[in-house]
Amino acid sequence: MKFVQRAYAHVLFKEKLSEVHGESFEDFFHALMRAVSPDFVAVRTHGNIGDQGSDGFTLHDGKIYACYSSQTGSVADIRTKFRSDLAKALEKRKGQFTTFVFVLNDARGAVHPEVATLLTTAAKTHPTLKFEVLDPVGLWQRFVRLDLVSAETLLGCEIPITDLVYGIGLEDLTPLLEHLKQHRVPANAMISLAEVSEQKLHYNGIDGELLEYLVRGLRSSHLVDLYYGGISQIAEHDEVAARFKAYYGEFRAQTSDPEVILLELLEFILGNGMPLPRQLSAAWVVLAHFFERCDIFEAPPAGWVSSTMAGGSA
Repeated sequence: MKFVQRAYAHVLFKEKLSEVHGESFEDFFHALMRAVSPDFVAVRTHGNIGDQGSDGFTLHDGKIYACYSSQTGSVADIRTKFRSDLAKALEKRKGQFTTFVFVLNDARGAVHPEVATLLTTAAKTHPTLKFEVLDPVGLWQRFVRLDLVSAETLLGCEIPITDLVYGIGLEDLTPLLEHLKQHRVPANAMISLAEVSEQKLHYNGIDGELLEYLVRGLRSSHLVDLYYGGISQIAEHDEVAARFKAYYGEFRAQTSDPEVILLELLEFILGNGMPLPRQLSAAWVVLAHFFERCDIFEAPPAGWVSSTMAGGSA
């Protein structure tokens, strides 16, 4: 997939995961794994023998997968599900696997503290086994390896190829910026600006495709300044920025995963409707603008140097 197709598919993928729970999530997981790994064997509950502690396994690497996807996500349910599936797998599939993978559909990205505890305890109790978590980030990393036809089949809709975006104009940004007016709050003072740098991207753990999306957006972020430079209400820009910063702060308190945060901020910009590819590219420009202003994400402390940029020494 080309860049804009990947960006568009990312939003569709996130939307899909928010809709599937329980058996429908297992169905989606099975379809994804079959498409990505030819050696994947899907397992369904059968009669009184159940699924024997596994929702699927891969033949060549000795991994078995146990899915958990609940709309409530209660700690008790997570604990019961994990322990039950592990116990069944150890009893019914002894010697058949080397790695137990707990598959989660938590949109917040980072695993629940209880899951981390369960994994640590299980690893100590069963030192000959490996334990992993496969969350939405890991599922996306598998999905993005698919060819276009397989990706569209899994999502159940077309990923457009006729509306690829090579340049964003002010007319593309205006509807999104008008939408953000509804969420502005009075700014008490001018927000101090800080120069965005590669250091800030590294400090906040933004890499891979997210880095590519954001860097492309930064190339056109000057258009946002052009938009606000032409309006009569001078304070509007700062009011919108203040609300955007506040929303970032609310979600940053829940997770430190940059992918989850960036996708939530995109939804804040675009609203609830499914965007067209051009709208999505414009939203990344708006997001890059607020990143550049340091309204979202943290600037690295004085003297901090990325080990990557320093050639291995911080």
